[in-house]
Amino acid sequence: MATNSWRISTVNGALLALYFIPAWTMVAFNIMISPVHGLYDLPNISVALFLSDHVNFAMVSLVRMAWLLALGKITVVAFFAVFLMMTMRASIRKSGGCDEALALALGIGSLITFGSMVMASRVGEMAALRLHATELLLLVGGAILMAIEPPFQRDPPPVRQWPPQPDIYPFGNPGS
Repeated sequence: MATNSWRISTVNGALLALYFIPAWTMVAFNIMISPVHGLYDLPNISVALFLSDHVNFAMVSLVRMAWLLALGKITVVAFFAVFLMMTMRASIRKSGGCDEALALALGIGSLITFGSMVMASRVGEMAALRLHATELLLLVGGAILMAIEPPFQRDPPPVRQWPPQPDIYPFGNPGS
């Protein structure tokens, strides 16, 4: 396998996917199995405390927001999974066809982690704040790397030199 077809943003995106797919899938499935218990786990405690204390959501509304958070995290996981599947084919990877899935995963994931980080700072949950700040730095770093990296340059196809083109002079000999 040639390593010259791998861009640094593709490798970074694959490493991010290897972290976020299992981590956010487990969190989302915990919310799906038991919405209230899953929402009060460490990765989501800041969202739960903010919604129950500052916004004064009732329990039914809190369960709905937990499901919405799980849906957002599963969406990010799905885009990361699509990105990983698209990077397996060299033709898609070289043409940059997998960049859209990575960009959507980074964008939606950044919004979720930024909102969770702001909520963690408002309720004073320092462990959740560190977790969300770390995840946000990972996602924003990947987005910046993807934005500043130049597109993949292909080698131009070789120009055929043989047979040589005949010199055609429609108005006579150029030497006369």
